[in-house]
Amino acid sequence: MGTKELILETSKFAKEDRVKSWRLLIVSLILTVGAYVLAIWSAVPLALRIASSIIAGLLVVRIFIMYHDYLHKSILQRSKLAEWIFKLYGMFILAPISIWRRSHDHHHAHNSKLYTSSIGSYPIVTKEDYLKASKKERFIYMMVRHPLTIAFGYIFAFLIGMTIRSLVNGGKKHIDSLYAIIFHFGIGALIWVFFGPLAFLLGFLVPALISSAMGAYLFYAQHNFPSAVFRPKEDWDFAFAALNSSSYMKMSKVMHWFTGNIGYHHIHHINSKIPFYRLPEVFKSIKALQNPGTTSLSPLEIIRCFRLKVWDPERGRMIGRREIYA
Repeated sequence: MGTKELILETSKFAKEDRVKSWRLLIVSLILTVGAYVLAIWSAVPLALRIASSIIAGLLVVRIFIMYHDYLHKSILQRSKLAEWIFKLYGMFILAPISIWRRSHDHHHAHNSKLYTSSIGSYPIVTKEDYLKASKKERFIYMMVRHPLTIAFGYIFAFLIGMTIRSLVNGGKKHIDSLYAIIFHFGIGALIWVFFGPLAFLLGFLVPALISSAMGAYLFYAQHNFPSAVFRPKEDWDFAFAALNSSSYMKMSKVMHWFTGNIGYHHIHHINSKIPFYRLPEVFKSIKALQNPGTTSLSPLEIIRCFRLKVWDPERGRMIGRREIYA
């Protein structure tokens, strides 16, 4: 099935149930606020505060998918209330609208395309280009893809990458990055001042670290998995890239819920106008979408994904550090 045919086949699912969109958003917001309150409130037993802190981080990921869908114009368009909810949410998670929209739209237009800018995605170079690079360039490349860099996505992907870097490079064009920094850390400061350092840790820092690490890893593994295929731009095809360079991440129903079905990432890349809650329906309905490259959140799969470093055209796959010099 060609690109046009596949997109046409999925187009019937690119229709929002407005009531459902609002219901899912409102319920998720209520649960998130409740989790934060329990994590901050000193009268709550410590074990429950810790559990609530972790749940708050996961709920932030769920709402992020709704934010992501809103900016793809698949849900809650032409609503001033939704616009303000997501504008504030984008600043709260250090992914303001201007920079997220620009970088993510670029990612969709150039997914898995070699020799193009890595805006909005983790950089991929060929074995040959890596070996030709200077020591400094190799260091930066490996550092960006390092497990610790991704684990601390709060600092590297969101604080530095999404806000500070965009503000320095874009100036007034990304002034919302400055507002995001002030808004985000202003909330953290208020929690510290009025509720103390433990509340700051459990009701601000831990959820931010969990949600950012989860978001950074999901984005990494959805395009850096063992069977992913990359092509130079002259041989690039939209549907091929979606089906062969975007994974289906196998998860439990609970984790699919917390991650807003973003594990059906190959379908999202075929048609980004499909609301997140309809992605499983598409998967079940269209045979051409049922055999993508897969990965999961199992420790072994995470290790396998992290070992991938550069694209080797001769082998036709991503290879690890040892194979680069073989």
